[in-house]
Amino acid sequence: MLLTGLRDPDGREAVRVGENALSYEALAAAAGAVAARVEGASRVAVVAQTRLETVVAVVGALAAGVPIVPINPKAGERELEHILSDSQPDLMLDDVDLSAAGPWPKDEPEDEAPAIIVYTSGTTGPPKGVVLPRRALAANLDALYDAWAWTADDVVAHGLPLFHVHGLILGTLGPLRLGGGAWHLGKFSTAAAAEALRGRATMLFGVPTMYHRAAADLEADPELAAAFGAARLLVSGSAALPAADHERIRAACGQELVERYGMSETLMNTAIRADGERRPGTVGVPLSGVSVRLVDDSGAELDVWDDETVGEIQVRGSNLFLEYLNRPDATAEAFRDGWFATGDVATRSADGYIRIVGRRATDLIKSGGYKIGAGEIENALNEHPAVAESAVTGEPDADLGERIVAWVVVEEGASRPSAEELADHVARLLTPHKRPRDVRYLDALPRNAMGKVTKATLGS
Repeated sequence: MLLTGLRDPDGREAVRVGENALSYEALAAAAGAVAARVEGASRVAVVAQTRLETVVAVVGALAAGVPIVPINPKAGERELEHILSDSQPDLMLDDVDLSAAGPWPKDEPEDEAPAIIVYTSGTTGPPKGVVLPRRALAANLDALYDAWAWTADDVVAHGLPLFHVHGLILGTLGPLRLGGGAWHLGKFSTAAAAEALRGRATMLFGVPTMYHRAAADLEADPELAAAFGAARLLVSGSAALPAADHERIRAACGQELVERYGMSETLMNTAIRADGERRPGTVGVPLSGVSVRLVDDSGAELDVWDDETVGEIQVRGSNLFLEYLNRPDATAEAFRDGWFATGDVATRSADGYIRIVGRRATDLIKSGGYKIGAGEIENALNEHPAVAESAVTGEPDADLGERIVAWVVVEEGASRPSAEELADHVARLLTPHKRPRDVRYLDALPRNAMGKVTKATLGS
């Protein structure tokens, strides 16, 4: 059973969104009504607003064995039209009745049956529908339970979108499969997270932007710091958390964050274990059931463990998606002899810790004969006290092949550091050939709906 926590529902709180909550009994009953409503449908969709009705719609569809498409509530007209025409849902579940009741279905679909279709952010064309099977959800969540010593006694707090993997599958279905609690803050704030952690919440899931804001709040308010310090686990994902923010949070509340690495197509691939070394700048080791390898430009495997040699990450295991919906060409192109080519580039240390250095298409810079990952330069820049955030790209250069360009947002109230100062800062922390040759200042970095920087728009 995928959602085993709902096998014998009781009066314990299952899910909370802001001030509203449902017990396991109420959730099972409302989801049962949805399951009866969608029975026999080939596919359903829900505009994944941050509310209990979204959770009930997803749980009910999963109970019925009907694939569900969660849609970003901020999707524009063109994107919404594309998703609906591509997925062709039989109905939209945007009128869920929380007071309705129905029996929980007795039959469970097979493991390979599609469960959720998540649409990618569409950075390289129209969004693609990633078809995730029930097998991937179950196996990957079980691997995370093992890695993070996650039990039914845990309550996960987060303020993440419900239309994507992090907030929906990890932050919401993760607790429900286990029989624990899911607490959506409604909207993230350090104060709201602290209130949850003072209450029932034991774990907090967030993204770097949230933790960057929290770092300043914790430094300014000992009561907030004490609440964060009481958490069993603080988890950051979706992008790299700068080492400077790791240190600020550790100094403020005594907690060392753990990071993990995943994608829509693979769910989670690696994670720093709860009982492992908290090493800033890394995303830990492969999860149980997941194989990870690095390959060079020709596709040959790199059997190197030096934390220096850069290769593309390829993944194989029970966590993989089935296909891109209606895109057999894109599906075939994504695999290499059974390995999914992530497009992410990384290094691997002697003890197997993975360090992501960027995307192969946009973050691997070939300059002066070196392969340089943009991510490590960004981390170095972000350690400068005057830098709020940064992005690094490569641009054609007649001499170097590509030159390193830094896009920098200065901390509010700080004096703008010179380009030479920032270049020297990077050279001191890394090596001289990794220093930016050009520094450009912005008021803010361009981001997509998931909060990820859209580098393709920089300079355009």
